[in-house]
Amino acid sequence: MNKYDISEAVRYIGVNDYDLDLFESQYEVPDGMAYNSYVILDDKIAVMDTADKRKTAEWLENLEKALDGKKPDYVVISHMEPDHTGSLMALIERYPEIIPVGNAKTFQLMSQFFEVGDLLDRAVTVKEGDTLSLGSHTLRFIFAPMVHWPEVMFSYEESEKLLFSADAFGKFGTLDAEDEDGWACEARRYYFNIVGKYGMQVQNVMKKLAGTEIKAILPLHGPALTEDLDYYLGIYNTWSSYQPEDEGVLVAYASIHGNTRKAAEELGEMLKEKGAPKVVVSDIAREDIAEVIEDAFRYDKMVLMAPSYDAGVFPIMEELLCHLRDKAYQNRKVALVENGSWAPSAGRVMKGYVEAFKNVTIVGNTVTIRSSLKNDSRAALENLADEVVKA
Repeated sequence: MNKYDISEAVRYIGVNDYDLDLFESQYEVPDGMAYNSYVILDDKIAVMDTADKRKTAEWLENLEKALDGKKPDYVVISHMEPDHTGSLMALIERYPEIIPVGNAKTFQLMSQFFEVGDLLDRAVTVKEGDTLSLGSHTLRFIFAPMVHWPEVMFSYEESEKLLFSADAFGKFGTLDAEDEDGWACEARRYYFNIVGKYGMQVQNVMKKLAGTEIKAILPLHGPALTEDLDYYLGIYNTWSSYQPEDEGVLVAYASIHGNTRKAAEELGEMLKEKGAPKVVVSDIAREDIAEVIEDAFRYDKMVLMAPSYDAGVFPIMEELLCHLRDKAYQNRKVALVENGSWAPSAGRVMKGYVEAFKNVTIVGNTVTIRSSLKNDSRAALENLADEVVKA
């Protein structure tokens, strides 16, 4: 057994990807990525998902070592995304009698990604609540549509009480990455950027799990969760219901020549002096925008600060606002600060986005800075800081 095995029967065969620079070609992963996969050894042997094609050779080696000369009977496909099915056809080529297990949408997508030939003639198509007996282990299938693809399903192993949770409860980073900030930091960034739009669907599957005894949660990315499961289930409930996790203020700013930056830094100090429990000041043009989105959802308040640009708003601010809109940002309080040298327009554009967010309150009036912070605009910024802290 290796240290990532769950039991004598449930063996870890996943792989770490240390060389990946951008997950899904957009999210920075300085600590790489894990592609988790397991094999359940019983009278019948089930492979639980595969791995990205980048790691096919290593994954097959891990599988063969765990099989120790045996042949797998089934491959259970939780999620058709290529980081989990990239090695699927290599598995089927190696073991041509293996039987794929999935749902109707699984196999529709499979036929889009691969030339499947007569493979689907022997596939097992499951429905919500169906079970698959392997001997002393039994898998029960729990559909989780749009968490975050339509075919996603969880598998609950009834004897060891294991939840194979697809992408839910996943995080960025390899399994051996140094996790100085704890599980939640990279799990939060992963959740809000990848799953975040689908909070209602996460809530629906959480309701299905209510009352189910779970001893371990096994996501497709990140570590197996085996202790204090109420914490993980609770924080997923917070995230998926779009409630703030912490009290605090994100000051998200963009600055062309540095004047808005100086104002943002001053505002950050004002907020701290007035008692804001946590203040994060982020230059959205230079920081990982996925981390800015993470903080926007983490805290209960946000101040958006941007210069006017081409009769609109500086592009990176509009990009952030589009991301927040697409990820269903809601249930927060937001204040606005614009900069404009001759025709301030940033506030109007930012306000248009914010007013369209669900259950978001705009705090105070938009503060307008004319080119650089002066006594009058500094006083207005001070008043806004008071309103934000008191809101």
